[in-house]
Amino acid sequence: MNNLLFGIYPYIAITVMILGSIARYERDPFTWKSKSSQILRKKQFVIGSVLFHVGVLFILMGHFVGLLTPIAVFDALGVSHSAKQVLAMTAGGIAGLMALAGGAILLHRRLTDPRIRANSTVADTGILILLLVQLVLGLLTIIVSMQHLDGHEMTKLMNWAQSIVYLKAGAAEHMADVNILFKLHIFLGLTIFLLFPFTRLVHMISAPVRYLWRPGYQIVRTKRNPAE
Repeated sequence: MNNLLFGIYPYIAITVMILGSIARYERDPFTWKSKSSQILRKKQFVIGSVLFHVGVLFILMGHFVGLLTPIAVFDALGVSHSAKQVLAMTAGGIAGLMALAGGAILLHRRLTDPRIRANSTVADTGILILLLVQLVLGLLTIIVSMQHLDGHEMTKLMNWAQSIVYLKAGAAEHMADVNILFKLHIFLGLTIFLLFPFTRLVHMISAPVRYLWRPGYQIVRTKRNPAE
């Protein structure tokens, strides 16, 4: 089971995320949007959206750098495993609390405002709830990490992530005796990857690059005779 969840499932989730996103963009490009509800109710939206998106952005960058940077690089820079773990706990904790507060505000709007709720799909609400659960799990892992500040557990997670990304054998072995909270956090994260192309999360990877080479448009109004 460990090999299925942390050795095979990651590749299934990543493959579905990539191919599903490409297929959705090619087949239904007009669904590739976030469907902002700001026009329906601006109250709480700005503060909730800013907290959530800034927090998530910092979390993603932290995970990317922290998990995928080779351990040898940190050793060469003189950053100990313990110092790296404390930094990750501090920065990740702050960003996680920001994202959780913002996400809670956005979910409250979506559930309590009749107009927003009427314009929301099950996927819209469901993915937001999953993201909040993921944030809670991430914050709970900090409590586990505080019990051992030697960075040993984090090293296992780094080895697992790098084994998956760099296609190394035996990735699941690094997760065998990792705390259950880390396992749940990673499993739910992979599941969010799996669901990514079927939700509004796709707007995260959107960038208006086509505007750089798109030909210009000119709107011309014709004068018509009122008698016609």
